Amino acid sequence: MIGTGVIGGVIAGLFGVGGGIVIVPVLEYMLRFADVPPEWRLHIAVATSLATIIPTSISSTRAHHSRGAVNWSLAKAWAVPMLIGALGGSLLASVAKSATLSAVFGTVATFTSIKMFLPLDNVRLMKAPPRGIGAWVLSAFIGGIAAMMGIGGGSISVPAMTLGGESIHRAVATSAFFGLIVSVPGTVGYLFARPDAPMPFGTIGLVSLIGFVIIAPGTVLTAPLGAKIAHGLSRRTLSMLFGVFLFSIAMRMLYRTFFVVS
Repeated sequence: MIGTGVIGGVIAGLFGVGGGIVIVPVLEYMLRFADVPPEWRLHIAVATSLATIIPTSISSTRAHHSRGAVNWSLAKAWAVPMLIGALGGSLLASVAKSATLSAVFGTVATFTSIKMFLPLDNVRLMKAPPRGIGAWVLSAFIGGIAAMMGIGGGSISVPAMTLGGESIHRAVATSAFFGLIVSVPGTVGYLFARPDAPMPFGTIGLVSLIGFVIIAPGTVLTAPLGAKIAHGLSRRTLSMLFGVFLFSIAMRMLYRTFFVVS
């Protein structure tokens, strides 16, 4: 878990994804050694991942902000609906089946990875990211799906912003802040969850405090390093790395959905 936190922090700063897209699969696999019932492993992994994203997002956002890369105007426009969506997504995920969560995770990550890997950097659906009603619908959707996946939402918000005309570097930086908007209400929702099975020692609701304490320090320390690396890469290289990374994680989660029973 210490190693996962370190790697997750670099990934968070590099791609603006909060690190959860690495933490969730690893933690879900490791929970079997703590005798957690199979049907609740992914729930705990998702909830604990969101909790670790709170300090990680703060660290990553500060690193990107120091480089003047965060689009604060867009962040303010999307923040409230994304927060509401995240709270709703966590409440929905707490009662959803494990296979449903992994299917959502894998499907969203697959389509996102394809968009980022292909040479579509100049493809724009609009001149600027949406505001007003469009912003409310899109950002609420991003917040809800992200909370169900246990991630900061970067795997969805980054492509959404680049398709809306934002540069990949500013999209990654702004997405780091969105991770905080998603993780706080999402974590609150999971803390109040009431699973119908015994949970491991140190678990409140669906959040493992032990997992949080072990993983979070590593992500906080290494997120600035990821941000530094991101700003040193070309737009195409950063986009391709993002796509390859997401696709590998997506395949693992889809495999779990259809072929792994426990």
